[in-house]
Amino acid sequence: MNILYSMLPIAFAYSAPLIIAALGGLFSERSGIVNVALEGIMMVGGFAAATVTVLLEPLTPAAGYWGLLAGLVAGCVFSLLHAFASVNLKADQVISGTALNILAGGLTIYLAQIIFHQQRTASFNQGLVKINVPGLESIPVLGPLLFRSASPPFYIAIALVLVTWFVVTKTSFGLRLRSCGENPQAAASMGLNVLRIRYYGVMLSGCLAGLAGGALVLTQDIQFTAVSIHGSGFIALACLIFGKWNPFGVLGAGIFFGLSQALSIYAKDIPFLAGIPLEFFYLLPYFLTIVALLVFSGKSVGPRAAGEIYDAGKR
Repeated sequence: MNILYSMLPIAFAYSAPLIIAALGGLFSERSGIVNVALEGIMMVGGFAAATVTVLLEPLTPAAGYWGLLAGLVAGCVFSLLHAFASVNLKADQVISGTALNILAGGLTIYLAQIIFHQQRTASFNQGLVKINVPGLESIPVLGPLLFRSASPPFYIAIALVLVTWFVVTKTSFGLRLRSCGENPQAAASMGLNVLRIRYYGVMLSGCLAGLAGGALVLTQDIQFTAVSIHGSGFIALACLIFGKWNPFGVLGAGIFFGLSQALSIYAKDIPFLAGIPLEFFYLLPYFLTIVALLVFSGKSVGPRAAGEIYDAGKR
């Protein structure tokens, strides 16, 4: 039980960036645009967050939160490249996203070289420190799990799950977004501007993926490097598919993958796992990503028009 109390808060911390990025992918795909550039957007967001945190740390104790905001804005701006290529130029969305992933790797290293004269950012003293919630941390069972040494981005992730569910299912904007992802021609016949709504979907995706990249770097590292994101954007895509394009499904999938990452830290303390080489547990999240895609990709049915180039003349 002590191991569980120690492992779950770390699992929640690991899962938060995955959940936030997957919610970003949900907005994009619900509008009809497949966004495999989540990895690259997270890199840009993580770089922006680390840079702003380093620069503002001498000036304010809230530098980490300003860094998060910078990551969100940077992710939104970077995602406009994907929106322009996919919506205006009608490029293949998978190729466009792949190109952005490659571009992000070179761009962040180039900017780090200009700003910090090295291929990484300078180190920050503290990013987003873990917090204890007064009063709630003393609740039996739940207190130590959810409110003691908790990662702030996990609370942000929970809030975003609720907001995303409400926006997508209970608002007129969500209805328009979903209609553009299911049947854009029918949506256009009702007077909706499909191109504009798809832009909104991709931009929201960029905001959340950039925020996720900043949350990952500021909670799990001391600086941004080329390997800080280490495939988390692709795991977030797996969370989206595993969660069946549903905010609460994404939450469950994100926690599942977060647990698989936390297991690599505590495997040596679990008797029946102690004999397994530690490298296996480092591999586990990525292995589970492949398994989840193989098992659920055929059973999960996403937005019908996701990935299709919008043709206004098609009926």
